[in-house]
Amino acid sequence: MSLPAKTVSTETGRTYKLGRRIPVAPAPVLPLARYLYRTLPTPPATCDYTAKALPVLAQMLGNDSLGDCTAAAAFHIAGVVLGNAGIPVIWDDKKDIIPFYEATGHYVLGQPKTDQGANIVTVLNYWRFKGLPNHKIYAYLAVNPKDEEECATAIWLFENLYKGIALPDIWVNPAPEKSGFVWGLNGDADPNNGHALPSFGYNAEGTTDCTWALLGTMTWPAIAEYCSHKNYGELFTVLSLESLIKATQKAPNGFDAEQLMHHIQLLA
Repeated sequence: MSLPAKTVSTETGRTYKLGRRIPVAPAPVLPLARYLYRTLPTPPATCDYTAKALPVLAQMLGNDSLGDCTAAAAFHIAGVVLGNAGIPVIWDDKKDIIPFYEATGHYVLGQPKTDQGANIVTVLNYWRFKGLPNHKIYAYLAVNPKDEEECATAIWLFENLYKGIALPDIWVNPAPEKSGFVWGLNGDADPNNGHALPSFGYNAEGTTDCTWALLGTMTWPAIAEYCSHKNYGELFTVLSLESLIKATQKAPNGFDAEQLMHHIQLLA
């Protein structure tokens, strides 16, 4: 039986919720590397897709009072993809976020005991087959957290990573209170600290992540360690129509979108 979503606090007493359920076993997911070719251009040294989506990234999306981090990450990704496609969006907690959390995490509004978080793959499948308001994905692919270039390529091509992490206790004791935080390799992954968060950029230090309406950095060594299966981690990139079109323009001979869509149809 799942436990209620865990609450973490900042130094001044501000509170957030965790809420990613740790998977019992890794889910079988198509790997991104299968669709990348040697002709793929090397991703640029830095990349940042946050500028056109700062208003939506500043939205907490209920994750201060609900363990809906899996939903918040999905809506932040959709907001960034749409913002960079020239379709800025602001989500409504009551109309958009909570219904999605109810559908994917079995949360019941007004019943705190049902606030038990959600499984990332459940969220991704619902996003693919049912969709978010104004946004649907075609696929999600597994990314190798130990391959820095593959992680950077996923962000460069598709504008996102979707991370499932068992946060080290030092990252949330206390939790960050302002943007600019850096989460580095420090301590053991704690399965009681299940959290989901997206990435929208990278540089030599690591990825640019959004959590609790804050922007910060997760270092490359931390990603390699904490996003790995052995430490209860998961790492995906999601593909929508907008990002697929851009990806084929950026790397027409390096990313096999046609083969990917064929495999997706076989799995449908």
